[in-house]
Amino acid sequence: MKKIYLKYEVHQQHLKLISQGDWTLQSVRQIEKKLSKTSCKQKIIWDMSDIKAFDSAGILLFIEYFEHFKKYTEVEVLGYTSQQKEMYRLLKKDTTDVIHPKKVNFFENIGKKIFDTLSDIRDFINFLGHLLMSFFNIFIRPKDFRFKEIIYHIHQSGFNALMIIGLTSFLVGMVISYQGSVQLAKFGADMFIVDTVGISITRELGPMITAIVIAGRSGSAYTAEIGAMKITEEIAAMRTMGFDPYAFLVLPRVFALMIALPLLVFFSDILGIFGGMVASQLQLGISMTQFLERLYEVLEVKHYLLGMIKAPVFAFIIATIGCFRGFKVSNNTESIGLQTTASVVNSIFLVIACDALFSVLYTELGL
Repeated sequence: MKKIYLKYEVHQQHLKLISQGDWTLQSVRQIEKKLSKTSCKQKIIWDMSDIKAFDSAGILLFIEYFEHFKKYTEVEVLGYTSQQKEMYRLLKKDTTDVIHPKKVNFFENIGKKIFDTLSDIRDFINFLGHLLMSFFNIFIRPKDFRFKEIIYHIHQSGFNALMIIGLTSFLVGMVISYQGSVQLAKFGADMFIVDTVGISITRELGPMITAIVIAGRSGSAYTAEIGAMKITEEIAAMRTMGFDPYAFLVLPRVFALMIALPLLVFFSDILGIFGGMVASQLQLGISMTQFLERLYEVLEVKHYLLGMIKAPVFAFIIATIGCFRGFKVSNNTESIGLQTTASVVNSIFLVIACDALFSVLYTELGL
């Protein structure tokens, strides 16, 4: 015999719903089919006095259709017990909190941000410790060094980035030359544009531009690659088989970027100076021969070396941040996007902060 969980009584002024039996997880599908056909054209009186058993599934079904009916007509509920009322109040509160989350006050939000930042710093220090141990193990067992993977990542992070690095540096060199020439021409010091372009590109802008572009291009790629491997549980499988993920995934990327970035900085310096040379000829009429002669006089080797020293440091920062954020990815695809964004932001911020420290250090040393 088929059980009846819901009966209708149609009156002239209202529709009466009479709930019966057990409104539990086993019966909610049958009840929902009938509730979905209920008309909302007149007032509804919902009698719950004949319900024998009620669990959370039944209450949630009642909440769903009670809210639905209220949108279209007046609803009056009769015959509910104090226990049913308490369950309704608790579950209604939970569903409301999901839809309308509790507002976090200003100080609570600051505290949460500080806690998250300190937690990230602690995790990053732990990550560096694992990386250092992996480097030590590779140092005492050189046969485990993964040369093929390093060469692959040098190609991916270095050679494939030549086009964007070259174009960016060339345009920045042109902008510096154009903007500087306008000011220098007022004082008749046109030739000093060579000093401005040559020294600023080699000491500061070449390494900085290259690092920022690589942080957005390769650092984010490291995060996405390792994050995807974590979601698909490849990293967990590596650990299960006894392989060190830091030695297999992190060290090759770090070494590759530390080799590739100085080469990219050298390429960036050349293209940046060439961009300044082209702009100087167009704006001030300084020929390329004059530009090169002046550059030979003013650009000392130390300026190039001081800029080049920054490259491996920037590369280490970008690679470690990118890999660290990849390991921070949780088991959902949204986390990859969040951690990739954090990787780029953190890398660029730390590169700029590190460059500022280098500038202060060079100034204090009289370089």
